Order: sequence, then C-alpha cells, then structure tokens
Amino acid sequence: MLKFSLIAAFITASISLTACAHERHSGGIQATKSKNILAPFDIIHTKITSKGNVATFHMSVSGKAGTSKPTPTGQLAGSHVFSYVWPTSIDSYEVGFDSKAGILALAVTSHPDFDDTPLFDENGDGNTTNDGNVWHSHWVVLQPNKQCGKGALGVVDIPEGAKPRLPKTWPGFPILLDSPGWNPVFDSETVEVRVPFDDIGVIKDTTFDGVTAGLRVNQSVHAPLLCVVDVMDIASGDLSLPGQINK
Repeated sequence: MLKFSLIAAFITASISLTACAHERHSGGIQATKSKNILAPFDIIHTKITSKGNVATFHMSVSGKAGTSKPTPTGQLAGSHVFSYVWPTSIDSYEVGFDSKAGILALAVTSHPDFDDTPLFDENGDGNTTNDGNVWHSHWVVLQPNKQCGKGALGVVDIPEGAKPRLPKTWPGFPILLDSPGWNPVFDSETVEVRVPFDDIGVIKDTTFDGVTAGLRVNQSVHAPLLCVVDVMDIASGDLSLPGQINK
C-alpha cells in the first residue's frame, strides 16, 4: 500500500506542477521555439495581466532569461544594449510623455558601458552611476527612423531646445526614455515586471507584442542617440501587437 501511495502522490504532484506551468504560460501570445535564435532571447510566450492597479508584463524564452549581456566597449558611443521589450498601444501620455509621441514600450535592458537610472542603486554598492549592467526597466517611445536603417526603429530624439512633456523619473538623456525603477524579476526562462498605474482603466483596451532586441548607442547625440539595430525575435512574428491584456 505504501508503494502505491507514493506512486499516487508522485503522479498528483506531477499533475499539479504541470497545471501550474501551463497556467503560467497560458493566454497572451504563444510563439514557436526557434533553433536559429539564441535561447535567452527566443520568445515562446508573452502576456500582460492586471490585478488591482498593477499590470504584470511577462515574457518566457526557450533558454534561461537574462544570462546573456553585452560585451563592454569602454565607451558610450558605439556601445550596445540588450533588451526584452513589450511594445504596446498605450498612449505615451499615460506615463508622462506628450500624447501620441510614438510607440510606447516597456523595456528591460542591460548595458555595461553607461548608467541611465541615476535615481536608483541597482547593485547596492552605494553608487548610483555604475549599475547599467544590472537588468533594469524603462519606458521608451519608439518611431521608425531611416537613420537607424531601412525599416528600423529608434528611441525618439529630443531636439536641442525642445521642451517636451517628460516623466519625473526621466534620466536626463536627450531621448524619450523614462527610468521608473521597477525591478524586473528573472526566474529560469521568464522575466516579469510589475508596473503600477494610478488608473488601471487607462490600459484596459491595450494591445501589445513581445520583442527581444539589441540596440546601439550612436556616435552623435542626435543621430538619433539610440537605435534598434538587431531584432532577435518578435512574439507575433510581424509586430502587429495582437496581444490583449488578461486574455
């Protein structure tokens, strides 16, 4: 009887774990595993869910998320950024920028050659200017930019002398970038960010996608400063933003 009880317990536990894993990866956008994409950036699932006033941005890859970071170059110009990105249909106004400024995206990034979160000490060493290599979150506003390449996107530039509406946690870079300080959580193949909204209703009809990409800091500040130069994977395959919150 003991043997059968142990077998039954094992089967029950296995079913429970499978159900939990399925629930974790249910809904949202399901994507196909690819042998041609680095596993830490090979998207297999992404979704956005909300509870109360908090939206959870979730992405799963076929390998261990967050294990691959850019190689340091020793300087800002020409350096690289690796990112997990959720492009959305949220109006940029809702997070502190001018309305309809471009495609608003939440991004989790790592870049060892510069720090763009001056209000936060991600590595806990008492220095807020040396944390770029630690994965951290941003809101970015993107637009197609021919200077970044044919069909490529760039983070929207702030022209010299312009005074656009900016979030309180804007880090001072001359681009539409915010550093809100929400810590991404990596757990094996997943990365998640919990984002609070004053009014969760403003995103109830939001659509979204999932992207993994490399960006490059250009030599000239207004060239623009930050271009998307290496799209590794797109959850939908075509950046059509088919995902819907809580579905």
